[in-house]
Parts: sequence; structure tokens; C-alpha cells
Amino acid sequence: MDRRSTTGGFRKLIAWQEAKTLALSIYKLTEKFPTKEQFHLVSQLRRAASSVMANLAEGSAMPTKAHRLSYYARARGSAVEVDNHLELSLGLHYITQEEFDQAEGQLAKVTFLITRLLQS
Repeated sequence: MDRRSTTGGFRKLIAWQEAKTLALSIYKLTEKFPTKEQFHLVSQLRRAASSVMANLAEGSAMPTKAHRLSYYARARGSAVEVDNHLELSLGLHYITQEEFDQAEGQLAKVTFLITRLLQS
């Protein structure tokens, strides 16, 4: 039996699927950052992006609505952290305006979906 069929209902969440796409994009985007940023901005951006996914996954497994909403709110907070770090990356010229715009578009979609989860 496939492990995914018995666990991970979070994979069905469109918000989680989009957060995964965002996280993978962030990992790829940060590959070209200067080596001096490896343990600073790269680490923070990657951690924040993967935290969006993790909080959505954890929240989906919580037994009460209040617990789920708490995790979804943390996911939204992590999304804001990604937004902040992307802005800094643009200001430091580590990413182009086009890369920034693309990442921001993905982030806007994720944030919208998380907001909808919080409202449901």
C-alpha cells in the first residue's frame, strides 16, 4: 500500500500544492545567490518558504478548527516573511525584477489561498 494513501491529506490542499511550487521556486532562485549569503538570506528564504508548506500540512491534521486556523495563520506569517526576504533580495540585486515579479505572483496566489482557508 502506498504510504501517501494513508497519510498526508494535506497533499489535497490546493494551498499546500501551490506552497510547494513556491518553495521549489525559492530553492531554485536562491541557488545563484552569493556564497556569503548561504547561511543568512538563502537560509532564511528557504526556511520561510518551506515553513509555509509545513504549517499548512500540520494545520490540516489538527483535530479542531481553532488549532487548524492557528497553523494556517502561521503559514500566512511565513508567507509574509518570504515576501520581505524577496524584497531584500531585489534591493541587494541578487534577483532581477522579472524574478521578483514571478515569485511575488506565486506568493500572492499562496497568500490568497491561505486567506481563504482562514475564512472557511
